[in-house]
Amino acid sequence: MIDTHAHIYLEEFDEDISEAILRAKAAGVEKIILPNIDSKSIERMLNLQAQQPDFFYAAIGLHPTEVKENYRDELRKIENKFDSVRHCGLEPQSPEKQQILKQVQNDEKNFIAVGEIGIDLYWDKTFENEQIRAFQIQCEWALKRNLPVIIHVRNSFDETMNALKPFKNSNLRGIFHSFGGSIEQANEILNFGDFYLGINGIVTFKNSNLADVLQKIPLQRIVTETDAPYLTPVPHRGKRNEPSYISLVVKKLSEIYQLSENQIDTVTTENAEKLFQFTI
Repeated sequence: MIDTHAHIYLEEFDEDISEAILRAKAAGVEKIILPNIDSKSIERMLNLQAQQPDFFYAAIGLHPTEVKENYRDELRKIENKFDSVRHCGLEPQSPEKQQILKQVQNDEKNFIAVGEIGIDLYWDKTFENEQIRAFQIQCEWALKRNLPVIIHVRNSFDETMNALKPFKNSNLRGIFHSFGGSIEQANEILNFGDFYLGINGIVTFKNSNLADVLQKIPLQRIVTETDAPYLTPVPHRGKRNEPSYISLVVKKLSEIYQLSENQIDTVTTENAEKLFQFTI
């Protein structure tokens, strides 16, 4: 399994990150993508990614809830990291850290995606125009570097699709993270281009109609994610989420699609590998 979206570099995992990683691997997770939040979260993310660069893959972007008056300064700081990724936050302070730095410097992989980006009008609409512009600028980054995008949409579906109109018929591709919308919205996304729906613990919630929607969506357009430490699936809802719980998402998908969990694993993993091109 591939967890295409987990923020386990955050402080919620400071006390047991090693154990959480072991639990994820024991559950069958082979790769985890770490989406960025803002310029301040990059160091934490890269320090974790550098410890196991064949297990963790970093994405970089400015989360829409972090878009403020200074968003252009934030974008400038973040874009600069494309060229300095192997050094950011990894100044050698010990033999162990020197080894980590050397490992990352020798590794050919860079950021694997631009994200988490998008538009969020749930918490605050003050910077709606700035969110839209920041989103479009970061989509341009992705096109320039031939990277997929990881899109956050909350109370902003129409605004998001309108912001994407200039990119219609381009090579822009990616994931609509944490999808929980209608079949009409799903079809609009899938008809727009090479996009996948990121499915997480929401699909297990009793008050969600996502299971009914997914019955009409081909499995070949779905990837799995947790959004850890958020959106914990049933029966652990209300507690901290972690990548090992992606198995609960897969279990629910097997019920929806009437396929074995191994079949769900295989197809969604192939989808993620196709999109992110891990080996390139």
